[in-house]
Amino acid sequence: MVTKAAFKVSNTIIWTSSIVIGLLSSVPQLASNQFVPLEAAVNAGITAAFAVIMWYFNIYMLSQKSNRPQGQQISYAKLLNSLAFGLVLMLGLAYIQQLILSHIDFGPAMLMVEVRGILINLVFYMFLNMLQQNYENQHVSMELERFRNDNLSAQYDLLKQQVNPHFLFNSLNTLKAMVETGDQQSVDFILKLANFYRYTLESRKLDLIPLKEEMEILNAYLFLQKARFEDGFIFQNKLDDAVLDTLIPPFTLQLLVENCLKHNIVSLNRPLHIRIFMEGESIVVENQVQLRKNKEDSLGVGLKNIELKYSHLLNKKVEVINAQDLFQVRLPIIYEHRNH
Repeated sequence: MVTKAAFKVSNTIIWTSSIVIGLLSSVPQLASNQFVPLEAAVNAGITAAFAVIMWYFNIYMLSQKSNRPQGQQISYAKLLNSLAFGLVLMLGLAYIQQLILSHIDFGPAMLMVEVRGILINLVFYMFLNMLQQNYENQHVSMELERFRNDNLSAQYDLLKQQVNPHFLFNSLNTLKAMVETGDQQSVDFILKLANFYRYTLESRKLDLIPLKEEMEILNAYLFLQKARFEDGFIFQNKLDDAVLDTLIPPFTLQLLVENCLKHNIVSLNRPLHIRIFMEGESIVVENQVQLRKNKEDSLGVGLKNIELKYSHLLNKKVEVINAQDLFQVRLPIIYEHRNH
């Protein structure tokens, strides 16, 4: 729920503008041949007092909860109340002015005084209404942006903690088959599986990790998949040592490779080629397209997860190139000084 914005106007603006309006109201008297300083001073004082009071009255009126229909910019009930109060106030101030300057006949000038009060009041009310609308719109925009960021953070934290249960299921099935056949690599498989889940526990609360550590996660994952698919896929790492000191959201490369294996044919007769390399300011993960006819169900922890991470952490977009025979994902390189 968006909270109501507090509406405030600087006291300096209120008092300065009121004094200026009071002085301006005496300009015609200054230009008159029969200029009387006392009359000009009283007129300026009365007008300035009216302006100050109407400033605060209109601010109070506009700060109250409004029942105007949605989409209506002006509350006509408040406007009528403001005009009525202004008329009564100006009559009272004019009476005070008459007590001070009793030698002047105020009858003919009363209409002009009221018109002046109405004009001043209208200007104040419309200005404050516009100011309030702008203030509330900005406040609502900020609240919605905060809610959007909180929502993204919640989604991001949820996705960070997700682990594909299919991967665990397949890994345990592979381990079972290795143990039953007396495979000498079954012990290494158990160690790699344990290491992979240790990486999961250690890294899931981190926003960024060194690419060197991400490659350790990926290598553990590849070892487990090699035990399952054998030579059904060929992985090539073309990354230079220099880029290993950069940063990356944890499990980014592992998720991309997992996507490659999940959505494409992996077989000894038709090995899937996966390659990672650096090009410009991007880390590129690519594979040739040989889509399966029956795709595995997706849990939404692949590309959406990665795109959300880069958007949330760096406000950067991940580039996806889906050609007819080649699929590429380009990840912006994150240098250490950009880590926030």
